[in-house]
Amino acid sequence: MTQDAPVLVVGAGPVGQTAALLLARWGLPVVVLDGRPERDVIGSKAICQQRDVLDVWDAVGVGAEVARRGVTWTTARTFHRDAELFSFRFTDRGRSAFPPFVNISQCETERLLDERIAAEPLIDVRWGHRVTDIAQDDAGVTIACATADGGVQVRGSHAVACPGPRGDVRALLGLAFDGETFCDSFLICDIRTDLPGWQTERRFYFDPAWNPGRQVLIHPCPDSTFRIDWQVPPEFDLAAEEASGGLDRRIRQVIGDRPYEIVWRSVYRFHSRVVDRMRVGRVLVGGDAAHLVSPFGARGLNSGVLDAENAAWKIAFVRRGWAPEALLDSYHDERHAAALENIEVTGATMRFLVPGTEADAHRRRDVLERAATDPEARAQVDSGRLAEPFWYVDSPLTTPDPSRPFPGRPARGDVPVPAPGVLVPDCPVTVPGRPDVVRLRQLAREGVTVLVGDDAVLPAPVGLPAGSRREPASGWGQGGPLLPVSVHRIRDLDPTPVLRGALGARPDEVWVLRPDAHVAAVLTDPTAVTAAVARLLARPVPDPVPA
Repeated sequence: MTQDAPVLVVGAGPVGQTAALLLARWGLPVVVLDGRPERDVIGSKAICQQRDVLDVWDAVGVGAEVARRGVTWTTARTFHRDAELFSFRFTDRGRSAFPPFVNISQCETERLLDERIAAEPLIDVRWGHRVTDIAQDDAGVTIACATADGGVQVRGSHAVACPGPRGDVRALLGLAFDGETFCDSFLICDIRTDLPGWQTERRFYFDPAWNPGRQVLIHPCPDSTFRIDWQVPPEFDLAAEEASGGLDRRIRQVIGDRPYEIVWRSVYRFHSRVVDRMRVGRVLVGGDAAHLVSPFGARGLNSGVLDAENAAWKIAFVRRGWAPEALLDSYHDERHAAALENIEVTGATMRFLVPGTEADAHRRRDVLERAATDPEARAQVDSGRLAEPFWYVDSPLTTPDPSRPFPGRPARGDVPVPAPGVLVPDCPVTVPGRPDVVRLRQLAREGVTVLVGDDAVLPAPVGLPAGSRREPASGWGQGGPLLPVSVHRIRDLDPTPVLRGALGARPDEVWVLRPDAHVAAVLTDPTAVTAAVARLLARPVPDPVPA
């Protein structure tokens, strides 16, 4: 396969769009295949974009505009009937450029990503290409498509398959998709109206008088629009509800006697499923094609975008000769573990929302009744743990640090203390000669980044003077394609204590960051840096260099 062979992306939804833009950012040509004749702009769909996903989109020039056009919210409030049980605000260990969450229609997000794709000459989008077969050999992937003009074949070096929840591509790849479907349905309406004071908060109601025994979730959206989700019985009939005037009564129970317009409505039944493999040879599977979860926690699209980032940098590093093909195995290791955690988190939420037995229903009633006055019961109320990045603490690419054990999931709204495997907190930085780089995660996403404490001394070939550079990828000094490496003194990036405080970095430490801004290693032995970099690239780990 030649170096100018494209990477194939199946699916032009937000996950596929993100994968295409990130692959192009690494200099790879991309062909995007989508079976639809054109972009589908019906409905708001996935609306809730998490801070770290906005940061990924910022790497391809879209994040700031998504944040600007969306509605920012910082507070999540939970009620039982008409009494508020608790609320929480989201923390930021560093100084992120983005708010915790932005609500914006998926259609608007796709439009902004489309505009960026149209300006990228390395990306070729082909609508009306329905995938009918996927074949692989030692050199690449061939995807057969049905089009209006007949069958065609498209050849590439690798593929990222993210066509959404339909099972055609999964079947072609021989993937199982085990899980469960929840019996209750959910009515979703986008309502344009005026609700003063509700524009910056997410509201979750257990057993309100206007939906007894079930739940209602309300999210603010742009243009004075609010997304309202009602849990409804399995036999709910939307057409009959509208014809009887029941939908109008249902809406007015939430918003009162004020004018409103229904922008979009639909009824969903939610699934909890994950594929058995996310790497099939040269094909990496992501997004809803790989995992389906309930929307309570906004973990669907947000997790899919992080699939895309993980896939893109690894395919790019393999294609550039910076890492062996074995690096792609870690895509399954990391993103399948992330999917399983999302299944666990959202499954627990759905079991609290939709108890499967009378005993579970009794427990829920008891917890909600006690939560008004009992902090211990309040902690058991599950209205959805909101999206957060997965922490690659058990990844084969991560060098563990016994002095920095991962304490597990933090409390609601909090972020974990930085440690190997954790996404590094974002902070302002100053890079000499690089006025275009003003944040730590911008710097990290350019390649492998080594941050050096004040008292640490690195051996050759990773030694100072610091600054952006390239090193031989094969053994750091034995020839081969040049790996993008950036080595910096922490004090030079930020002479104030902000960066050191956000990291919790000690003067004798060396931090190694991955191209997706996760911490690969925190080391007090500078001679171990070469081994840590080899591990994060899935290369054989060399023997330590004598000090």
